[in-house]
Amino acid sequence: MKKPRVLIVEDESSIAELIAVNLRHNGFDPIWAEDGEAAQREIDTLAPDLILLDWMLPGQSGLVLARQWRKDARTKAIPILMLTARGDEPDKIAGLDAGADDYITKPFSTQEMLARIRAVLRRRAPESTSERVEIGELVLDAATHRVSWQGAPLKVGPTEFKLLAYLMRHAERVHSRAQLLDKVWGDHVYIEERTVDVHVKRLRESLGSASAMIETVRGAGYRLTAQVTV
Repeated sequence: MKKPRVLIVEDESSIAELIAVNLRHNGFDPIWAEDGEAAQREIDTLAPDLILLDWMLPGQSGLVLARQWRKDARTKAIPILMLTARGDEPDKIAGLDAGADDYITKPFSTQEMLARIRAVLRRRAPESTSERVEIGELVLDAATHRVSWQGAPLKVGPTEFKLLAYLMRHAERVHSRAQLLDKVWGDHVYIEERTVDVHVKRLRESLGSASAMIETVRGAGYRLTAQVTV
């Protein structure tokens, strides 16, 4: 079985080495790059399964790199975990808005890092079922990992795909942020509820004119409904 390839983009060699050793001992294939240029060379050689990206880097910052890789078709779907010493919520949200799938605040335990990596890779993996769900003109095909609206394909990120799949399979019901964390992320012990809002925002952006199907229910959570005029 192929080991998941993890690209560590971290300028502090001692931290990168510690992360690499722990990943190697837990069934991953780590590669280290000390800055954005080195990371890009590694990506061009062989795209990784996941990127651990430090916020503070020489040259281009992690935020700049995350935005850059999210715009590139080759790296758009690669999960990005942001490593940051910035624990404040606005900074975390900035990382998520830049395209990161999750963040880890330094210092972190090996167990937390591994849990977050496995969770992000699970969310990226296609659904095991071949179920196709249709709500109005919005179609999600789990077998091919594709979403379309009025027959036109939509680009939806891995976490947003999981979120949309759950909302479509349980349409017309209101789901609290805590319920979504439990059902979609499954590792909510490490994730803050505000993260759900960021991914809902990104999902709405991906859906374009179908975004009105995802309703915010004040004080309760979110609901996907066909009962709207889009």
